[in-house]
Amino acid sequence: MTVFDELKKRGLLAQLTDEEEIKELINHGKATFYIGFDPTADSLHVGHFMALCLMKRLQMAGNKPIALIGGGTAMIGDPSGRSDMRSMMTKEIIDHNSDCFRKQMSKFIDFSEGKAIMVNNADWLLKLNYVELLREVGAHFSVNRMLSAECYKQRMEKGLSFLEFNYMIMQSYDFLSLFENYNCNMQFGGDDQWSNMLGGTELIRRKLGKDSYAMTITLLLNSEGKKMGKTQKGAVWLDPEKTSPFEFFQYWRNVADADVLKCIRMLTFIPLEEIEKMDTWEGSQLNEAKEILAFELTKMIHGEEEATRALESAKALFNSGSAEEMPTTVLKEELFVDGKIDIITILQESTLVPSRSEGRRAVEQGGVLLNGEKVHDFKATYEKEIFMGDGIVIKRGKKNFRKITV
Repeated sequence: MTVFDELKKRGLLAQLTDEEEIKELINHGKATFYIGFDPTADSLHVGHFMALCLMKRLQMAGNKPIALIGGGTAMIGDPSGRSDMRSMMTKEIIDHNSDCFRKQMSKFIDFSEGKAIMVNNADWLLKLNYVELLREVGAHFSVNRMLSAECYKQRMEKGLSFLEFNYMIMQSYDFLSLFENYNCNMQFGGDDQWSNMLGGTELIRRKLGKDSYAMTITLLLNSEGKKMGKTQKGAVWLDPEKTSPFEFFQYWRNVADADVLKCIRMLTFIPLEEIEKMDTWEGSQLNEAKEILAFELTKMIHGEEEATRALESAKALFNSGSAEEMPTTVLKEELFVDGKIDIITILQESTLVPSRSEGRRAVEQGGVLLNGEKVHDFKATYEKEIFMGDGIVIKRGKKNFRKITV
């Protein structure tokens, strides 16, 4: 099976331009491709994970990845998939976030001996002369076509700032710069980026001539990737200080039955022949598939030792109601009234419920356990002493739990 065929079978490709040329480059290790990452936080998250996996797959096949840190485009903000304008970040915050991205990517992608490169579009975007950009680049863009792009149409009713309107031009200019300076001949991105990427492909062809080729591919799930990693308490991060290896493991262990094999195909490096044997799995076998998914991804991000610890802790939790390592909530002193705290406050503080009414329903429906014992009274209170030492384990349903200490 060729590299291109495997990408298709794993469900990673959604839309392409110049398919035959793309096959030729990818299958023979001739692609120098880029994927962009705007540094809007100080850690990559699960939504970036598919892009990293794709970079790794193509690098293993002899192709050369370019990890583009969007230090310049982050100052504008991508309107795709957003209902309002992103908060403006200072250059200092963007630089800090970019440094964090570099460290995380270096653990995943091999940047040694020129096998991959990392660049920051601030190096060229921040030096642009406005009038020169309008003449040299703006002349190649049709406002009518830009306004017909899905990424802009979604925002027209609520308001699209002129700042954000320029994002497509900036991203297109990125591809032109990478093409001219780094021999980049391919770009990948989420399907919500399709219009922006076509803009880059067209810019190269219009500016440098029809013989100049530049390919565009979109990933199937990267628009879903923005939804992936979202939990009740926020994003699932790759930084162990923000999301512990155990929480990361549990996120994947708790994926829906309908998604587990899709995630295994797209995100793990398990051979397709083995995955195809799992297609008939059901019932308890799907739980085994979820453990395989969680272990493989945790191993990739946090190492085999942490993945093994997370697996053992998860099994200990569900077998005996306790585990050495799990998400922990530390209750503050002021939450206790006369040395006691009520069960609804515990549920809220541990982020297992979003509101007191939801907490009450969870208790009344019999879905809350404290150290393995069902809580029957939503007015129940507990002495501070029981949380001392190793703390206690609170569970809501079968999959959501926290260790509670003071």
